[in-house]
Amino acid sequence: MGGKDLWKYCTQEQVRTALRSLRLLDGVRIREENYFSCLYAVSNHPERHYHPASVPKKGGGVRRLLVPDPLLCRIQKNILRHVLAEFPISEYAAAYKPGTSIVENAEPHVGAKELLKLDIRHFFDSITFFQVYGQAFPSTCYPPAIRTMLANLCCCRDSLPQGAPTSPAVSNLVMKPFDEYMGNWCQERGIGYTRYCDDMTFSGEFDRREVQNKVRGFLAAYGFELNEQKTRVQKAHQRQTVTGIVVNEKPQVSRAYRRKLRAEIHYCSKYGVESHLQRRREGQAPEKERLMEADCVHFLQQLLGKINYVLQVNPEDTEFCRAKEIVKEMLAERASL
Repeated sequence: MGGKDLWKYCTQEQVRTALRSLRLLDGVRIREENYFSCLYAVSNHPERHYHPASVPKKGGGVRRLLVPDPLLCRIQKNILRHVLAEFPISEYAAAYKPGTSIVENAEPHVGAKELLKLDIRHFFDSITFFQVYGQAFPSTCYPPAIRTMLANLCCCRDSLPQGAPTSPAVSNLVMKPFDEYMGNWCQERGIGYTRYCDDMTFSGEFDRREVQNKVRGFLAAYGFELNEQKTRVQKAHQRQTVTGIVVNEKPQVSRAYRRKLRAEIHYCSKYGVESHLQRRREGQAPEKERLMEADCVHFLQQLLGKINYVLQVNPEDTEFCRAKEIVKEMLAERASL
C-alpha cells in the first residue's frame, strides 16, 4: 500500500492526535487552546524565526549560519529527540551520530595505499524542502499534513539551514540512499568509503577517475555537485589525514599538534600559567595585557579539552594521560585558592 493510500482515510482529529504525540512543544510554556495555532504559525513562516550569524573557519574566512530563535530552536530539538532519533542512518555516515567520534571516520582508512578525499559544494544549502519531506519524514510513518509541517519546521526558504539543531540529522537521512549505494559499490571493489558531513573519503587501491566520475554522477542525480577545488589525493608515502587525524599506521593526532600542546603544558608547569600567558600576550594592546584569574582557568580548561581530543584519538597515549593529570592538578590548585 502506497503512502497516500495509507493515510487516505485519516481524519483531521486523528492527524491532530498524531501531531500531539510528537511532543513538539515540550518545554514551551503555552496555553492548551493555543497549542496547534502556535505550531502552525511557526511552520507557515519559519523564515521569521531565524537570524543570520557567522563563525570563523579554521582555514580562514567565515561560515555563515542561520540560527533559530528560542521558540523554533526548542521545537527543532524536540523534533530531533522525538522524531529524527527514531530513524537509522547509513553505517557509512560518520558525522552527527550520538556516542561516536571522528575516530570512527578515520579508522576504516588506516594504512591505505591511497586516499581520495572529495567535498560536496554548499552541502546544507543544496538540500531542498522536497528532499527533507521525502527522506527525513517518510510517508509510511506520517500523513502528508504532518510531513509538510515537520519539513517546514526544519527548513528555511526551501533549503536546509546551517545552524539549526535538526539540520545535521536531517542531512544524514537525506544522504542515506547515496551512502548506501556508494558504500555497496565501493565494497564490491574493495574500496573503503566513509562520509563525514560534506567530506567523503575513499581508500585502497582503485581507479581514481572511475571513483570521481561515479560520485560526481550520483551526486548530480541528488542535486549536489563536487567542490573540485577541494579534491585531495594522498599516497602511502605522504602524510595521510582523515578529518584531521593521521591514518598512515594508526589513528593519531598530527605531530605538529602534539608538539605545540606538549610545549604549552611544559611552559605552564615550569613558569606558571600566569607567566606563560603573559609571554604569549606580549605585543598585544595594553588593555589586553592584564591577566585575570578567569583567564588562567579558561586557558587550562582549553588545554584539558585539547588533551582529551588527543586521548579520544589514541586512549593509550601514556604521555598525554600524564599530562591530563598535571593540568587537572593545576585546575584543582586554583579552585582551592
